[in-house]
Amino acid sequence: MNIDQGLIFDIQRFSIHDGPGIRTLVFLKGCPLRCPWCSNPEGQEPKPELTFRKTLCIACGSCREACPTGAIALQGSGIAIVRQKCDLCGECVKGCPSEALSIAGRWMTVDEVLEEVERDRCFYETSQGGITLSGGEPLHQIHFTENLLKACKTRGLSTAMETSGYAPWSSIGRILPYVDTLLFDMKHMDPSRHRQQTGVSNEPILENLRKIAHLGNSLNLRYTIVPGHNDDQRAMEAFFRFARSLPGIRQLELLPYHRLGETKYGMLGRTYALAGVRPLSRQEMEPFVQMARREGLEARIVM
Repeated sequence: MNIDQGLIFDIQRFSIHDGPGIRTLVFLKGCPLRCPWCSNPEGQEPKPELTFRKTLCIACGSCREACPTGAIALQGSGIAIVRQKCDLCGECVKGCPSEALSIAGRWMTVDEVLEEVERDRCFYETSQGGITLSGGEPLHQIHFTENLLKACKTRGLSTAMETSGYAPWSSIGRILPYVDTLLFDMKHMDPSRHRQQTGVSNEPILENLRKIAHLGNSLNLRYTIVPGHNDDQRAMEAFFRFARSLPGIRQLELLPYHRLGETKYGMLGRTYALAGVRPLSRQEMEPFVQMARREGLEARIVM
């Protein structure tokens, strides 16, 4: 891997929910967690991936003809992709007239990323906004993330970063001096259920969070509420008690699970494990806000 480049799968402008003000989100590829409710599954693998949007396919066969490895076959009213044969050469993408095929993930330098980010500097200056790194997990590309954040501070850009906190403390310590706001996404307090649902232990996550809180960094603690996974009373009370134990944490962000990632799993040829799970409405989220208040905390619902 070239540490002077980062693998980016999306750059989104005009976000208002991922840090203060109007922000541009830069999504980095690669994540050690495998949350079944992940809304960005194209950010999990630390490599480019071929995506296929079936609704755009016109079954013309151009992609099959363009593919040099025989990874594409016509099937009914569409195509079938043998992903084990695909070498991500991109010839099928070039040959698709309906843009049903694309590659998620492109290598970019720090300057190339900032060239796009700085297009909206006037909005950052009037709203106290800036750049937010997301993913995937930005800490998974620690060298590029550190270099990008340093360059942002050199240019006077406000910085924020979304993270699961699952990384060595040495990595987190490297980026903290360059992050104005850390958006820390919690999954579950119970160690066994956390491992079952995400594939990793929550012990280093909780330890890292304690250290960050005691250092006094600007910290937004978030919790995505997923019906049937982490929304029972015991799980929620454990999260609120832990949040209350952290210095400086008095306001939380509660995010209802949503199904925006479901289509993306199909585009990657994967099965969406939470099909049929219904997102909670704002009214159904309100009892969790009241539960937080009973623990001496303020909670904000972010829809």
